[in-house]
Order: sequence, then structure tokens, then C-alpha cells
Amino acid sequence: MVNASSWTFQYVLVALVALFAGPVLGKLPAAQSLPLSLFGLTGSQTIHLIVEGTVLAALCMLSLRAFLRMPDNGRGFSFLRQLVLPVTTLFMVIVTDKTIRVTGLALLAPVGPTRYHLAYAAALTLSGLWITIAWLLHLDALRRFFVKPVQSTRRQKPGASAEDTEDIDLEQEHSKSEAATHILTTQSGPPSTLGRYKVLKELGRGSMGVVYLGKDPTIQRFVAIKTMRLDEIDNHDKLQEVKARFFREAESTGRLSHPNIVTIFDAGEEDDLGYIAMEMLQGTTLKQWSRKPNLLPLEKLIPILATVAEAMDHAHQQGIVHRDIKPANIMLTTDEVVKIMDFGIAKMATSSKTQTNIVLGTPTYMSPEQISGKKVDGRSDIFSLGVVMFELLTGRPPYTADNVSALLFAIAHTPHPSVRAIRPDLPPIVKEILDRALQKDPVHRYRRASEFATQLRSCLEGLAA
Repeated sequence: MVNASSWTFQYVLVALVALFAGPVLGKLPAAQSLPLSLFGLTGSQTIHLIVEGTVLAALCMLSLRAFLRMPDNGRGFSFLRQLVLPVTTLFMVIVTDKTIRVTGLALLAPVGPTRYHLAYAAALTLSGLWITIAWLLHLDALRRFFVKPVQSTRRQKPGASAEDTEDIDLEQEHSKSEAATHILTTQSGPPSTLGRYKVLKELGRGSMGVVYLGKDPTIQRFVAIKTMRLDEIDNHDKLQEVKARFFREAESTGRLSHPNIVTIFDAGEEDDLGYIAMEMLQGTTLKQWSRKPNLLPLEKLIPILATVAEAMDHAHQQGIVHRDIKPANIMLTTDEVVKIMDFGIAKMATSSKTQTNIVLGTPTYMSPEQISGKKVDGRSDIFSLGVVMFELLTGRPPYTADNVSALLFAIAHTPHPSVRAIRPDLPPIVKEILDRALQKDPVHRYRRASEFATQLRSCLEGLAA
């Protein structure tokens, strides 16, 4: 994801260089005496032309990078993302005209002054029209940028910035337990400390509590602190159940040491507030890339999915099943590192306390055995990752329905559509991998997530060949 302040500084700096670097360097005595000539220009004019061309190319690449990496969050980033290319185009047209006029009309000889002025006027008009249309079409996003969001309707993934906070999925809203409705934090302000961590600010909140930005003063490390109020649940049995589920994330993820799984540092309970301190991440979840026209290219998507499968296999070997693999729980950090997040409903596969007939997870990504409330193992996560893969390839999940009941029935009984019917450009091996991962019967899926990862990487090697 693009950091707004950093990108703005770089963009303004390169734009200023484009305006002034060429004229300044072209007037230097060394440039005027330089025995270099292009298109019949003097040494000074040639230096001016080369510098302007190089800087404009850099500005173009910076704008394109921002357009590709800015999150489409429906607010400030969405507005800026749609304006950056037309504004840059208009700027480049103006600077190019200024450069041609300064370096002399020799460059215009093949075209002629009249045609050049007509082309320049047309370029200005089209660029201005592009800016106007983009502005009007995304004016609502600009308005939303200046309106403070209602925080109780949004949830934040630990480690994401406030602008990455995602709306709660409709289908996940249906699958929340009754106890979850009693847990929404109502405190007027954040606590000053939680355990040994200093609380700096709120990052976001959802139905299960609030996420804060914290700092460990001992080692000066920033952390994301997920919290849940425990004093608003009157029923003792429900309290114990919800507490167990909340701290299961610390228990399960804390047992895992893997570069592609979010790190849990600490967990505790203080003043009727449960908290988990975890690794602070900056990046974008794969949900950003799950709809057209933002789909990732195959050569970038396959390694990400293979990495997720390898991390899942590590968890499975520790007896831990995630149970909620979905694009919103997989982050691609600003350093291009893949991270699996939110083991909040994970269960120990070998635990004697594992119960059947309990459905947890997000319905769209559930496996058939998870829907039926059966005891699940790592092959359930493989099915969920297959659903994620299908969605990231096509821009839609394999199973859709008008209501949750119909959706669950489709997942359990209806064959998934052929991915090549939606994406004919995909190679047959991709369809074969997906078909095996999405088998209704776990016996016919990959036995281990590592096998899934191996097949994905073999597919990538085949594409490269």
C-alpha cells in the first residue's frame, strides 16, 4: 500500500525537479560548452531536453505505481487514485510544451507549428476533460474523506492502518454468535496502559472489541493490541465461552513461529478488559485484490497462495486449524511479505475439547465439513484457500446465493463452476489444482497444505518455462 504522506512528498519533489532542473542545468557553462547535440540542438538545449525527459519518465512511473498500489477504500485514497493519472498527464503535456519552446522550434520542423499547436490544444482539452470526469465520478469518495466514519460499524485487522479498516462482511454478520452482540466496547476513551504496553490511539473497532496502537516502553516496539470487554456479559457460561475463544488466538498463534504468520507477543486481562498484543503490520489485505479490475496477475498471485499454503501447513503440523482463511485475513505488507492473520476461531485439532456441531467462520469460505459442524482438520483450510484462489482469479467466489442458508447448501452439495469457463486464458493446470482443492470430500483433496503449495510452485515454474 502507498503511504500517502511519503508519496505526496515524492510526487511534489519530482514535479518541482521537472519544472526547474532542465532550465537550471541547461544554463550551466559546462552544459553550454558540451559537445553533445540531438535533433540539431545546442549542447545546452540537449541537456535541457534529456533532463526533462528523464524526470517526466520518473514522474510517470511514480504515478503509475501509486495508481496500482493505492487501496480503493471508498474515501480519500479512492479519489486520489483516480485523479493521479489524469493530473500527471496534464502536467506532462504542459512541461513538454514548455521544454519544446525553450529548446527551440527545431523539434517541430517535421510536424509544423500549426499542427503542433492543434495537437497541444487537443492534449490540454482531453486531459482537462479526463480530470473533470474523474473528479465528478469520485466526488462522493472525496466527501467521505472529510466525514468521520462511524467506528462501531467497522472492524480493523491488527496491523493495518485506519484507512485499511474493512466493513464487516454481511455473511460474517450472520455467523456471529449471540454472545458477540454484547461485547461491543462502550468505554468513552482508550485505557492509558494495558499490561506493560502504553496505549497510543485507537486503530478501529468492530463487533468483538477495539484494536489499539500500543508501544512496549521496555524495547520501544510498536504493537497492535486487540481488546475485548469482559464486564458486559452477565451470563457466566457465555463469559467463559467468549473468553476462551478470545484467548485461543493467543494460545494458538503464540505456539506458531513462522515468518508468514502474525506474531503474538503477549496476552492478558486487566480491569475486565481482555487484550492480545501482536505484531504491528502495514500493508493491504488480499480483499483489495479480489474484485475486477484489481485482480493480481497470475505470476504474482500464485507465489502468494503458495506462501499461504506453506504457512498453513506449519500451523497444521502444530495441530492448529485456522478455520477462517479468507482474503481479509491474508495481508501483503508494504515489504511484500505475506502474513496470515486472525487465528481468533482457530482450534487445536488434537484437543480433547474440540466439539462438533459448532459452526464458526465466514460462510463464503467454509468447507462442507465445517458447515455440517463436523470435526475438521487441515484439509478444511485447504478448501478455504481454494475458495480464496478462485475468487482472486475470477473476481467472484465460487459459491453465491441470496441468503446464508442457500449459500451453505450450495457449498455442501453444488459443484463449483469451472474456473476456465470464467477465465479461458488460464492454463489447464490451474483448473486441475483448484478442482482438487475444492473437492467436497476431504479425502479427495490435498492431504497436506504443503502438497498444495508444491503444486502451485510447479505451476508457476511451468508458466515461466
